[in-house]
Amino acid sequence: MVIPWNLVVIDEAHRLRNVFKPSNKIGRALRGALSNVPKVLLTATPLQNSLMELYGLVSFIDEYAFGDAKSFRSQYARLTNHDSFSELKSRLEPICHRTLRRQVLEYIRFTNRIAITEEFVPTEEEQTLYDLVSDYLRRPNLQALPSSQRTLMTLILRKLLASSTFAIAGALDTLARKLERQLKDNAAQERFQRELEEELSEDFEEFDEVADEWPEDDPLPELLTEDQIETVKAEIADLQAFRDLAVSIAENAKGKALLKALNAGFRKASELGAANKTIIFTESRRTQDYLVRLLSREGYEGEIVLFNGSNSDAKSREIYTEWVAANKGSDKISGSRTADLRSAIVDYFRDEARIMIATEAAAEGINLQFCSMLVNYDLPWNPQRIEQRIGRCHRYGQKHDVVVINFLNKKNAADQRVYQLLDEKFQLFSGVFGASDEVLGAIESGVEFEKRIVSIYQNCRTTEEIQMEFDFLQQEMEESISESLDDTRRQLLENFDAEVHEKLRINMDESTAYLSRYESMLWNLTRHELNDVADFWGEGHGFKITSLPEGAPEDIPLGAYHLSKAPEHTHRYRLGHPLAQFILGQAATRDLPVAELAIDYSGWDQTAIQIDKLVGQSGILAVGKLAISGSDAQDHMLFAGVTDDGAALEPEQVRRLLQVPATIANETANADTNRLRTALESQQKSILQQIETYRAQWFDEEMEKLDHWASDKRKALKGDLKDFDDQIKELKKQVRTSGNLQDKLGMQRLIKTLEVKRDTAWREYDDQARVIETQKDSLLDEVEERLQQDVSDEILFTVRWRMR
Repeated sequence: MVIPWNLVVIDEAHRLRNVFKPSNKIGRALRGALSNVPKVLLTATPLQNSLMELYGLVSFIDEYAFGDAKSFRSQYARLTNHDSFSELKSRLEPICHRTLRRQVLEYIRFTNRIAITEEFVPTEEEQTLYDLVSDYLRRPNLQALPSSQRTLMTLILRKLLASSTFAIAGALDTLARKLERQLKDNAAQERFQRELEEELSEDFEEFDEVADEWPEDDPLPELLTEDQIETVKAEIADLQAFRDLAVSIAENAKGKALLKALNAGFRKASELGAANKTIIFTESRRTQDYLVRLLSREGYEGEIVLFNGSNSDAKSREIYTEWVAANKGSDKISGSRTADLRSAIVDYFRDEARIMIATEAAAEGINLQFCSMLVNYDLPWNPQRIEQRIGRCHRYGQKHDVVVINFLNKKNAADQRVYQLLDEKFQLFSGVFGASDEVLGAIESGVEFEKRIVSIYQNCRTTEEIQMEFDFLQQEMEESISESLDDTRRQLLENFDAEVHEKLRINMDESTAYLSRYESMLWNLTRHELNDVADFWGEGHGFKITSLPEGAPEDIPLGAYHLSKAPEHTHRYRLGHPLAQFILGQAATRDLPVAELAIDYSGWDQTAIQIDKLVGQSGILAVGKLAISGSDAQDHMLFAGVTDDGAALEPEQVRRLLQVPATIANETANADTNRLRTALESQQKSILQQIETYRAQWFDEEMEKLDHWASDKRKALKGDLKDFDDQIKELKKQVRTSGNLQDKLGMQRLIKTLEVKRDTAWREYDDQARVIETQKDSLLDEVEERLQQDVSDEILFTVRWRMR
């Protein structure tokens, strides 16, 4: 079914930053499906490592904002002069709006982060397993890992190795079985790689997302030789031995440290006055199962809830079933089982459980303001992921300081340096904000950072080597944070603090007044229209409807409604609710004869300076509607009034008169509306002039955008021609300087080949230039079509009035 969306809002939109790449199939599918729909993309990290990421996000909003990826890269990938920088900033300005957390501190209260580091020492068996698997992963040739994804698979296996012996045992068994199957069917390389990916992703849930951003290494290998088959057999034996050792380890030192850390964390939460709740993050489903067994055995049984990518366990199904039954008929049920299951588990954690053990599936899209303790049982090497985790608890609405617990292996120098970088340089675990937007964005993309760390784990064996390589990485980070990309991001995307503060203050005041006024109007209309079928109570703007009004759609739910934030088991009443839409439609189409109203200003509990002087006077007023159809359809209300003394009323005075309580003094009255038509027509003319001014400005902006787009496309084509000319020029130079006749002949043949390609490119340039102009003409036709509009107006009602 094709849904005619009015507006699409996409959160965590940085995942669309590579939409211009053919490999990003989901992003490209979304862009195509939503091409003609207004869109808002939300992300805290619009620019991480490359300006091409900005191109991807902008092209998702408007594919004509820039030419194409190639032309954007050639013009802006490296901003080497002031003019190109200023041009890019001006082209981004209508599309990108950036506000940082520090800029809203005046309006939103943020609590602190308090870090607790829990050190542990692995047992002798755990250390032996770690050393054996690490040495295995360092081998130059491994048959179990596909060469095309060697680096990615190494990362995942090292993360599972650091997670728990249970996690790595499962992975080692998967690798051994994969090699055994490969020996039986030597030709099915691609299938075995697919199966390996599927099995590993069942435990390491972020496999697919990480793989999307992880470049492949080398192509798949050829069929195994006899020597390689013997090597595979030996590798299988090693993997099985490692697996058996892992399986034999029943307890993990980090697991015992978790018990100690929870006690310390709960004590700290109690000191802060916070609820004794914690979320524990792990990167492995098998580790998640181990933690359930461990904590259940240590006194937490019945107080634990799981959150992962599937939540197919019996307890989760039970929670979901009970949640659906409890919320039947309420707006909390979305109709999407996946979304409702997540909501059910979060509600259970808030109301019943003490501990949530979660995989990375819980790092986005859920709000846990009621929880103020977070445990990174497994610490991601990607700082973006860590910040997303902490952001589940440390967010708007959190009333307490958030305790963040991390684990540190005292016998692993690399682990210690990774933690130092994340803590001291990224500043993830302490302060009011944790990692700043600048630092998170300035460092290389999370994938690049992870790759550097994997390389250190793989290539460094001694503590000295580890320290030296991390010193190099830290130095690079400091330069990256303090220099180019940070400045680029700030200058391109941020406004001055004072400007942001002023806009926030004005917008907050205006938004509050707007919501108050329109909610009040909706509330008053609803009370009038549903007076016979609903019971109303003033506190919280709530009502209960026991039967539907005549003509209302049967699928509108009965029960309790609240205009403000709805309590449990009630419906949130708002302008877009089907009940409100029915009421508005019914009221708008009702035939209203001219009547006389007695306006009781003296009995009103408010005052309005605009109409104070009208007390004791009388007159007539009319309300009309101006309807403008077209691509930018809009309705405008027109207000006109006049006193019996002949004084014209301002539109705002008429608005205020209609807000004061009144009674019908006479159901039929006479009113000469001719005196009001001039005022209504004057308002209509003013509105149409404003619209015309706006549309003219929009037209100029669209034309400028299309000119930029066409210019970008031409520059890309000219870039190809310049590349050929540069190559030909360089070869001719080499011909002149070469003393070898054979070399001269070879280079001349190459020059001829390039000249043919250049001539072909020139013809293609001419053809493409005409295509660009044709495309621009079609876009102009689209713009012209959007400018078409029909205007109609009508008087909705007229009344006589007298005010006492």
